[in-house]
Amino acid sequence: MTADHGTQPFWETKPLEALSDEEWDSLCDGCGRCCLNKLEDEETGEIFWTNVACKLLDHTSCRCGDYENRWDHVPDCVKLDPQEVVEQSYTWLPATCAYRLIAEGRKLYWWHPLVCGDPGMIHVAGVSVRNRVISEEDIPADTLEDHLEEWPGLDPFAEPAIRL
Repeated sequence: MTADHGTQPFWETKPLEALSDEEWDSLCDGCGRCCLNKLEDEETGEIFWTNVACKLLDHTSCRCGDYENRWDHVPDCVKLDPQEVVEQSYTWLPATCAYRLIAEGRKLYWWHPLVCGDPGMIHVAGVSVRNRVISEEDIPADTLEDHLEEWPGLDPFAEPAIRL
């Protein structure tokens, strides 16, 4: 799926809405951040990240343990819609998410499997949730507020803001 030298890769030439299913799925970097439980302030829409993962998330691979049948186990699992990604309806997508980056007209990071060719680089780069989360099955649902974390919503490779 990586680009040949001299040709632009599909994610730089096609709009999200025009991607094949295979191209769409290949954009997922396998960070696992979107599979974390999040809380939303109903008044402001602000998203609060937790370190609590969906029960289906494999904590080593950071991929869904039953992707094809996930709705049988997690009926409210979200299937990303390209148009809603473009419209930025998913305010909870991680800042490093390829879908979000492309929708914002930005480049994929060097550690993305489509760029570097290594699906394990996401873990080496420290972007994935590997060894940083617990399963929602291990805590009472009403204690999510006790597991708030900032790191899942941050982009560790973003340019620091310049303060004047």
